[in-house]
Amino acid sequence: MLKKALLLFPLFAAQYAGAQTLTGAWFGRADVVNQGTQNNYLTEFILKQKGDEVEGIFGYYFKDSYQSFFVRGTYDKNTREVYIPNLSMFHYSASTRNGIECPMNFHGKLMVSQAKSTLSGSFITEPKYKYTCPELRTSFTLDIDADLGQLASISPGRKFWQPQQEDVIVSNAPVAAAGGDSKPVPVASTAVLVADSIALKPIDFKQTDSAKLVKKFDSRQNIMLQELEIEGDSIRISFYDNGDIDHDTISVLLNKTPILMKQELSSRAITVYVALSDRHPVSEIGMFADNLGKYPPNTALMVVTDGLHRYEMYLSSSLSQNATVRLRKKKK
Repeated sequence: MLKKALLLFPLFAAQYAGAQTLTGAWFGRADVVNQGTQNNYLTEFILKQKGDEVEGIFGYYFKDSYQSFFVRGTYDKNTREVYIPNLSMFHYSASTRNGIECPMNFHGKLMVSQAKSTLSGSFITEPKYKYTCPELRTSFTLDIDADLGQLASISPGRKFWQPQQEDVIVSNAPVAAAGGDSKPVPVASTAVLVADSIALKPIDFKQTDSAKLVKKFDSRQNIMLQELEIEGDSIRISFYDNGDIDHDTISVLLNKTPILMKQELSSRAITVYVALSDRHPVSEIGMFADNLGKYPPNTALMVVTDGLHRYEMYLSSSLSQNATVRLRKKKK
């Protein structure tokens, strides 16, 4: 299954078999280094090396999910060591793809022989998470039979992800407005699995409910918490309850258009994918408190991933204030 998955992505051209290079498609298995734990991940790197830099795609299967995103790292040709930071992986104890994620960094070493090329190492988290997210030990093997003819055309920063059931995908591309002008109007869709394929269907928010939400959102004070520079063409945004699970619910607006309504926060992520437009590079995500839960105010951990960077922000909203984050697409 993993080798077949490689064909879903564009692939880089390898220089030649047996070369001291990271360029190519690598596949392997990552095992959790924790006594009594049997969970593992099927993993793959599709990499292009240029001098002491590497870039490409990292993907992994875990239980009911496949995730992939753009990565960049470094390579030391003298020691043959590779370092790739900012990899977001589901926690090994997660029961579904909506579980808590661990920020990981890959440290590995390239070994080349006539028989095969391997990339052995570990996924290691930041020191402050080391007791929560244990080391994942892995060994990748170069797939010499993979079709590597097209990877040179990859555009840096572009996310490659396949929507899963119940994902929310938001298009922020310009659409025709009244009078013939165009403006970015977010359109939310859910990913639905149909006969081994995926169909996207618009979310049917009732117009009256959406209008009431926007009116309430505008009546509250907007607190701008942070501005993020986004390098990808799309981003993944996940919301978790920050602290005790106390049944607080939120609605989320993109440029004052509802994309999530009355979603209860928990330890499992509420996730949306947002496609960004070059024509309208600035967007705003607003969190609206539908209630305050058992322990006011309404607080959430918001995790934004653009394929190159991972940002964590703690949002707090009340019945008088909204929490807002600005997203600015980096100019290429």
